Amino acid sequence: MKSQLFFILLAIVAGAVLPIQAGLNVQLGKSVHQPIFAAFASFLIGTLGLLIYLFILKFDFSTIAQTKTVSPVVWIAGILGAFYVAAVIILAPKLGTALTFVLVVAGQMAVSLVLDHYGLLGLPVKQINWQRLLGVAFLVAGVLLIRRF
Repeated sequence: MKSQLFFILLAIVAGAVLPIQAGLNVQLGKSVHQPIFAAFASFLIGTLGLLIYLFILKFDFSTIAQTKTVSPVVWIAGILGAFYVAAVIILAPKLGTALTFVLVVAGQMAVSLVLDHYGLLGLPVKQINWQRLLGVAFLVAGVLLIRRF
């Protein structure tokens, strides 16, 4: 139970930092008049931070050769991440941070339901049911409320 609480809190913190990251990246993009540069800089600094963390963990870099066994499709994840960061940098100043992230979460939930329902990408199957659909409906209602007010 305690480990699950840790992961729940970690997920909340991970979600909480995204609007902060967006705001900081928007400021960087405005300073150079190019949001795509802000996304690039964000990934560059993030990459350096992760590399330092791998050295701290004493990661065995020889295991990188094992990535040859994965499907080439998995490398698209990096492009998807870059698209996401760039899109948020562009959208946040136009839609506002709250509406941007409510729409992002709504999109995440819709795709998550499909991935779970069919067990796509090696994820465990978790059937779509009325309770999960009700949760998505509440998200859509939240989008409408945030958009209106």
